[in-house]
Formats: sequence, C-alpha cells, structure tokens
Amino acid sequence: QLQLVESGGGLVQPGGSLSLSCAPSGFTLDYFAVGWFRQVPGKEREGVSCISSGGGITNYADSVKGRFTISKDNAKNMVYLQMNSLGPEDTGVYYCAAVYQSDWGCSRAEESMDHWGKGTLVTVSS
Repeated sequence: QLQLVESGGGLVQPGGSLSLSCAPSGFTLDYFAVGWFRQVPGKEREGVSCISSGGGITNYADSVKGRFTISKDNAKNMVYLQMNSLGPEDTGVYYCAAVYQSDWGCSRAEESMDHWGKGTLVTVSS
C-alpha cells in the first residue's frame, strides 16, 4: 500500500491562510492524479480539489472555488493546497489521496482514489 503524508494543518483565525502539503512515501507522483478531501465530524468526507497527473487540469468544489489553489510539483514530488480566506466552515481533517492514471484529468470522488494519507487537522477559529 502506497502511503501519503499530509502536513501544514493547524489553527488559523477566520480570514487567514494555510498551505497544506502532501508527500508520497516511497514512490513518485509523476503518474498519479491527486486529490484533497476534508471531513467534519458527523458529515461525509468531501472532495475539495483535485489535480491531474501532469498538473495541468484542476477541479474544485464550489465551496472553495476562488479561495483554494491546488498545485503539483513533480520535480519536488509534492502536492500543495493553498487555502485563503478561511472560515469556520473550512474546519476539518484534510486528507491527501492519489490514484495512478494517465493525464486525462481528475475526479473529486472519494471512490476514484486508491491511496490515502492519515490526514491533517485544520481548525479555523478566533
């Protein structure tokens, strides 16, 4: 089982920013599409954003469009999620996930992903 490790979570005030990172353990992300998901207690896990294996195609949930930016640096073997204008509704555990696929695009559907990280907690509160 391939593993992913998220980092960058923490406590931030409303209106603030955070940048999450996703690093693979023992493999390269060159041929993997990657997604960021978040889960709030009592709710289903939500696909926040995804990026194609080549990095040229991205997709965002309406709730984060215009505020979050996903990026993929294959040279550094990393995926990032820049989160701006954060609000309390963005609080949750954020997971990075990946699936091996050709560079056709990406999907924010949880069932489309094969490999998952353990998550990093983001808390937006004053």
